[in-house]
Amino acid sequence: MAYFDAASTEPLHPRAREALITAMDAGWADPARLYGQARRAHLLLEQARTEVAEALGARPDEVSFTSSGTQAVHLGVLGTLHGRRRAGRHLVTSAVEHSSVLHAAAVHEGEGGTVSTVGVDLAGRVDLAAFGAAVAVEGTALACLQTANHEVGTLQPVERAAAICREHGVPLLVDAAQSAGRLPIPQGWSVLTASAHKWGGPAGVGVLAVRKGTRFRSFLPEDERERRRVPGFENVPAVVAAAAALVAVKEEAERDNARLSALVDVIRERVPQVVPDVEVIGDPVDRAPHIVTFSCLYVDGEALLTELDKAGFAVSSGSSCTASTLRPSHVLEAMGVLTHGNVRVSLPRGASAAEVDRFLTVLPDVVRRIRQDAGVA
Repeated sequence: MAYFDAASTEPLHPRAREALITAMDAGWADPARLYGQARRAHLLLEQARTEVAEALGARPDEVSFTSSGTQAVHLGVLGTLHGRRRAGRHLVTSAVEHSSVLHAAAVHEGEGGTVSTVGVDLAGRVDLAAFGAAVAVEGTALACLQTANHEVGTLQPVERAAAICREHGVPLLVDAAQSAGRLPIPQGWSVLTASAHKWGGPAGVGVLAVRKGTRFRSFLPEDERERRRVPGFENVPAVVAAAAALVAVKEEAERDNARLSALVDVIRERVPQVVPDVEVIGDPVDRAPHIVTFSCLYVDGEALLTELDKAGFAVSSGSSCTASTLRPSHVLEAMGVLTHGNVRVSLPRGASAAEVDRFLTVLPDVVRRIRQDAGVA
């Protein structure tokens, strides 16, 4: 099986596996207590916090660990809005944010807040002029913008958006789930979220970083853990493993990005040559190095994924958060691109040119058979 779904979850990095096993023996105790085993766990937790902070361009005391990237987003969005209620109750997001951002926005709106959802172009890039106009609305408390789109890979103009936010005194929450560890973190964020399993750490570890000076107040009952931002007992072994993986992938990023990006270029170029009536989606240059998405006209997406799975390829369609629904991806809808027969290929470290070549050999026949069965070939 060729695993081509790293945007959903990257396979566990070998360094994370080693760190996890070691920390399960050394870091199992409660890091909030004072006895020897607890102090050892506390040291491991704080060392991991320092490593993650350095990798993300934050201070250690700005970083908290959550139980997932989704929880980090929910806490980041709603906690910042809660902390800035005196400034206003207006929230700005792009139309292609991860569903966790949009769900948090829906909660805010349901509680009486207002939300501006800013559109994107055909490549999936936010309309900066419209974004700036929305941020300038009186009472804007927070704006949200991802670093890289999770479905099509397009990079967002985060630093320019941050400059607009700074001009209007509005904090910017940046969802870095698809770029943390792979690409440098853009400057100018006030709140940052990320997810360890996207960079080869274990599932169940998210990161919430809140810049000093950013008003933040958790909407959950107060807990003494994690700077009072995140309730619950810390999973120290998993956090240690997450930090080990992040350090490792940052060290390997320059080499791996170049190799994976070259393979993505091959897919982007050859798919339209070997499959008729196909649209390759997202920016061809200003993109995450490992993601390529295309849509095939007259093809059922679920059937296509099933047949590719039978042929030995693990790929996804649209967002992993919407793949089990019949409604087209909100990202593809917002972009105004073809949604039929959508395939997202996201290459993990170790993906080979031979696997990509085999995929490009198998794909045309799979699409042709599905179209024949549907009576449109």
